[in-house]
This record gives sequence, structure tokens and C-alpha cells, in this order.
Amino acid sequence: MNLAIIGSGPSAIYLLKHLLDEGKFLKRWLASISVFEKSQLTGMGMPYNPLTTDRFNLANISSEELPELPVPMVDWLESLDQEDLRGLGLEGEEISAEKIYPRLVLGQYLHSQYRVLLSGLQERGIHVREFPGCEITDIQDLPEEGAVRLVTANGGTHSFERVVIATGHYWTSEDRPDRGYYASPWPIRKLLPGEGEHHDFTIGTLGASLSAFDLITSLAHRHGRFAGELGNLCFEPSPEAPNFKIVMHSFHGWLPHLQWDQEEAMRVIYRHVGREVLLGLRDHEGFLRLETYFDAVCRPALADAFRKDGMTEMVGKLADPHFKLADLVETMSDKHDYDNAFEGMRREMTESRRSVLGHKPIHWKEVIDDLMYTLNFHAELMPAEDHLSFRKTVMPFLMNVIAAMPLESGEILLALYDAGKIEIISGKAVVNEETGNDGTTRITIHDEDGSETTSNFRIFVDCGGQKPLELPDYPFPSLVRAGVVSKGRVRFADSSVISSLEDEVREHVFSDRGESFYHVGGVDIDSACRLISADGVSSPRIADVAFSHTSGLRPYSYGLQCCSDTVAIFVQAWLQELRSNGEIEEDSIELSKLYEEI
Repeated sequence: MNLAIIGSGPSAIYLLKHLLDEGKFLKRWLASISVFEKSQLTGMGMPYNPLTTDRFNLANISSEELPELPVPMVDWLESLDQEDLRGLGLEGEEISAEKIYPRLVLGQYLHSQYRVLLSGLQERGIHVREFPGCEITDIQDLPEEGAVRLVTANGGTHSFERVVIATGHYWTSEDRPDRGYYASPWPIRKLLPGEGEHHDFTIGTLGASLSAFDLITSLAHRHGRFAGELGNLCFEPSPEAPNFKIVMHSFHGWLPHLQWDQEEAMRVIYRHVGREVLLGLRDHEGFLRLETYFDAVCRPALADAFRKDGMTEMVGKLADPHFKLADLVETMSDKHDYDNAFEGMRREMTESRRSVLGHKPIHWKEVIDDLMYTLNFHAELMPAEDHLSFRKTVMPFLMNVIAAMPLESGEILLALYDAGKIEIISGKAVVNEETGNDGTTRITIHDEDGSETTSNFRIFVDCGGQKPLELPDYPFPSLVRAGVVSKGRVRFADSSVISSLEDEVREHVFSDRGESFYHVGGVDIDSACRLISADGVSSPRIADVAFSHTSGLRPYSYGLQCCSDTVAIFVQAWLQELRSNGEIEEDSIELSKLYEEI
């Protein structure tokens, strides 16, 4: 059997790792692996690639939080000579598993492990071929031949028995440099001034995400210099760009939580609840209701965590059965909601430094991450009503808490604030279709009180992050036309609620075979990430683990740990199929048994 992997970023790297782990068995079945990568640089992934990111951008994950690869990151760094360390900007620095390194360092580490994994598979007798600079523009499923044909950008074709799509980030909107609008900050070099030039004007961002701070950090270092030590950092603006400034537009006006210490750096799907207990929480229709999960699993786990953190008030609130998940989100959000978000971050910096430098875990943040990680892998059991509630209420809170900002990034942000070079504006910011009179991007900010204001920017960047794509945007059109791929969907527990939904939500409701579904975005997959066809059948040949394709059904598939666990589940499902002489398990409940094995 021949396997193709489309993409060579983290999901592909961890897929290779789990294939190698099972290589003793798989080599009887797996003759070759072919890796296709549209970039010339393989084995890194977009966030860590020097073609897309910048030397000033920090990762938001430490070495101890990285899922296992052949050589731990600290050991790899310690094996480098001084010249290599100098090339990474780490000469003379202490190497530590707790430290957060630049994205480019993590990219070089991932690339090194990618090479080790390819060598290991070759040694197992599995032939490996690489296709750098080779973009796959279409995929054709050939069921009568038991094969899948890949079509390359130059018109070439390759056929395989199995294909795993691991293409990573994907933005459907296009940049409009003629009006200064950019649909994402990547590649970041497109937004940097030329040599000897400066952006002597105000730059706007949509969102205050970690991607926004990557952009901010890169621009700040080119429009001034940072002086002093961490804890007492200041920004000295360049006299050549006195008007340089960043304005972030964030719906809530929040800045992310800061980095925090953990007891357990690695997430576990069934840490706080066993599989059988979790499945036993389903109602008579087979739905796992969000509030049922909160009551039975989250409430006791969080109460214990808050007790460890000395937050007795929250323990008392959780003891009240009328205190719901939305109440928890509102209460903890209020604690992070400041009249001035930057001064709030300054106050939180003290607690975060105490947590990180003093190794004092903030238990409630860690536990809620674990709990939502568990829910993510069972989200297809939730009805449409709960998916809508989760996305509207819970996800913004989670991404603000869990996508935590490294302390160093927080220090940089505060230094820019003290220098008057950054601000944040709350309200719903909408990019207008028409340009400003001078070819700028015009945005309208809708405030909570119903008022509207407009602003024009010579450069405006959407930093809202990756969103699940719609089916017409799926990058492999033949699969769409043939019905091999279908809309990501969940059923309604009560279809009568559809008529009361807002128009923008109701337009994603559709009927199929007499049932009403909500299109959550992305494509339909089973619990092992195999594509589900328009006929409701799991593909025996094609799996899709790309976050931009599957995050509709897996809304909290966040970080490298989720990349690793997702592909581990796929490998275990494949092994199960091989051991059962080609019988493919399609039932999501049965497939969840695999979660206990990773």
C-alpha cells in the first residue's frame, strides 16, 4: 500500500511519528510514503517557517508542552554548536524546557525531527519520497480502482491507495494591497517596510489575537528599539517615524491572559472523566448536552481546581446548581475585564510572573483547558443548539484564556503602551466594501449602545485567526463535485428552534434526507478524521486532519498536542482496519474506544 501526505507541517510530522511507532506492524502493509509540500521548505509548518514568520515572533508553547518526538527540543538545542546557536539567536542563552523560544527556533527543531522520522521509516523498510515545491491542486477519488489521484499545479498526477490531507492554515479571502487591506498577517514580510523605510502612520488590526501580537512585535522592532530588562522594558520610538502607531479592534476590548504555569503540561482526553461515564451522559436521542457535561464533569473538576487556587468564592458559586456554564464564563471574564486593558495586563503580570517563575500552577485555567479538550473530541455528539452556544459564549473566552501570551510579549506590549504607540478599541469592527477617499480601508465600529463610528487605515490587517472554510472553498474541487466530501453538520435536538434563529445563523441550516442540520463550517468527518460523503459514508481512502477543514466539528482542536492526538487516532483506526481485514468502523461511539489508546 502507498500513502500520500499532503502537507509537511506539524500534523504531518506527528503523523510520521505515529506511523514510525507502529512501523513494525505497518511495514507488512505500507510500502511507501510520499510527502507533498507546496513550499520549498519542508517539515516546519506555516507558523514556524522563515518564509512566513519573523525572527521577533515568539511561539506560545514551551519545550515541555511539545508532544513527544524522537529527540526532545531541549536535548536538540543542547546538541547544537555555538555557530548553530548563533544562527538561531540563542548564543550564550540558558537552554530550558520551560522557556518559550522564537517561532523560527521551533521551526528548525520540527524540521530536524522531520528528517529523523523520515530516516527512521526508511530504516524500517518503508520507502519515503518527498515532493517539495509541489502544490496539490485537486484530488480525484477512484473507487473502482481503489485509488486516489493527486493533481499537481503543473498538471502532473500521482496515484495512491491512501491519502491524508494535512495542509494546515488556509485563508479564502484575498489581500487588497491597493486599499491597504490584508486578509491575514501571513506571510508577515508583506507588511514590513522596505529597507530604510518606515510606516509613519497608524496601522489597524482586526482582533487582538496572538497573531496580532506577532505583527505588532515585528513592526515595533522596525520602528524603534526596546531598552532595559524584562520587568522594566521601555520602547524608544524611531525619530524617522513619529506617527507610527497600532490600533487593535477587539469586540470585547480584551487582551489575552498571560502565560501561566501548569501541573500537567500535556492534555489527556479522559483525564477528568472516563469514556463510559461520558457516553453515559447522552440523552435518549443520543445527544451530549453542554449543560449536562458542565454539571457532571466540569463542575466538580473546576471546584477542586478553584479550591487549590484559593478561590473559595468560585467554589461556592459552583455548588449552586443554578450557576451555569455561561455564568462561569461571565464571572471569569468580568475578572479580566478592565476599563483599561493595558493597565489590567500590568496588574495581571505580577500574578503571571509569580506563577511562571515560581512554578505555581493556576489550576482552574489548566483544568478548563483539559475539560474542553475532552469535549472537542466528542463535539459531534452535541446538538446544533449547543454548538451555537459554545461558539458564541465559550470559545471567545477559551481562546482568550488558553491562547496565553508569553510574558516577554506582554512586556513588549506594555512598553509600547507606555510610549503611546498602541491602543485597543472595543466594539464590533466591520470592514466596509468601499475604500476611503484616499484608497484606504474604511471600517465601521458598532458599539454596544448602538452608535457607530468609522475609521480609515492605510494598512489594516485581519488578525481574527483561522476560520473553518465553506464547502465551495474546499481546495480540491473534484472531491466536492463527486460528493466525496460534504458539509460539516450537526443535528438539532429541537427543530422548532430554527425559526427563532437570527438570519445570519439560519442561513446555515439545511435539510438532508428529511432531517434538519446546522452547517458548523468545514467538512464532515468521522471520529478518525476520514471524509464523510454526501451519502453519509466514511471514505476508506481519504482522511483530512487540516484544522481549517475540520474545526467546524472539532472547534477546540488547538495546538500541537491536538495535532498529535488527532493523527494518533487516525493511525489507530487504520491499524484496527488492517487487523480486521479491511472492515472500516464508521460508528463514532465505537471509534471513541481508540481515544483510550493514545
